[in-house]
Amino acid sequence: MKFRTIRATSTAVALTGLLCTLATAPARAATTPVGWEGAALSLSAAQQLSQGDGVTVAVLDSGVYADHPALKGKVTTGPDYFKDGLKAGDSEWGQHGTAMASDVLKVAPRAKILSVRVIDDKHEEERTQEDLEESFRKGNNPIADGINYAVEHGADVITMSLGSDNLFSSYAEDEAAALAYAARQGVPVLASAGNAGDVLNGASYPAGYAGVIAVAATQQNGTRAEFSTVHTYNDVAAPGVDIISATNTGGYKQGNGTSPACALAAGVVALMKAKNPKLTPAQVNDVLIATTHRPAGGGSALLGYGRINAEAAVKAAVSPPKDETGPVAYKGKEHLATPDGTPKTTHPEMEQEVWLTGLVAAGVGLLSLAGGVLLAWSGRRKPPERTPVMQSQGPFPA
Repeated sequence: MKFRTIRATSTAVALTGLLCTLATAPARAATTPVGWEGAALSLSAAQQLSQGDGVTVAVLDSGVYADHPALKGKVTTGPDYFKDGLKAGDSEWGQHGTAMASDVLKVAPRAKILSVRVIDDKHEEERTQEDLEESFRKGNNPIADGINYAVEHGADVITMSLGSDNLFSSYAEDEAAALAYAARQGVPVLASAGNAGDVLNGASYPAGYAGVIAVAATQQNGTRAEFSTVHTYNDVAAPGVDIISATNTGGYKQGNGTSPACALAAGVVALMKAKNPKLTPAQVNDVLIATTHRPAGGGSALLGYGRINAEAAVKAAVSPPKDETGPVAYKGKEHLATPDGTPKTTHPEMEQEVWLTGLVAAGVGLLSLAGGVLLAWSGRRKPPERTPVMQSQGPFPA
């Protein structure tokens, strides 16, 4: 099982002509250059209503270069739960996380960033199954620990532009429990939908967890970016192509991915929370969905309920729909699932008759396979060799 960041394919670009600002927005500190995503999100109008004042967005990623001009004075650095020995200043530290933090602040320039390191920036950004098992042996799941830390240290929004990108489930109970804790504490959580839409389209966690707002990516015409994973867990979408983001060396670069889409969406949630700090995670989700640019045909697995409209979302956040979620008393049978007290993750030993039956069946299957191979081989026996015959071509030349 591989765990990897859902990160953009980055290509450095010149910034001449791209250092555009939103002319109608209120005066604010310099941030990462805003491109086409500004108009797509109705960002200028949204920033007339809110700029994220008083809101802390936890960026669970590979670290954030806090001295970048677009981030300076806005970042608090939390613990490093990945624990690979890299430090701030190393070239492989904070590449992706710095970009994501800058995209959040591009939308909500007066918000604060809480950086918690839970992944790395090494080549291919992947964690092997052995890496994961080693973390568990140490009692450490970086993502679960990062969520818990963010909730306990004042995060108002959590964004995770990361996930698994293979065909095998990477559901982890401690991550689900941490997300449930965030929901109980009123902290909305967003995650990138994944970048496997043009490859294997495997499910991605944490986007696939219940209660997480999964963000897909659109291109400039509003349709799905070809890499954006297609799954029923997709809730909303945001721009994810040709997005300018900060680098961990103090500059900027352009890239594609559901990563920047998620970070931009988290910035919109920060605008909403600044406007109405009492918004619950369910209300955030409902408002985002209700105010999207709904695609033709309605919601689907492609882009969820459509591309976010920041202006409409901030306006609707003032008077959100009633939150109908909450704990309810269980009125079913006395024992819901494990009446004998056995944990659901522990399985009793298989009865001897069962595994013997399976073993015999496997043996029969193996013999059948071997017989089929022999029959196929016998049908392809080499024909007997023949003595070549030279046909007459007329008199030989003298």
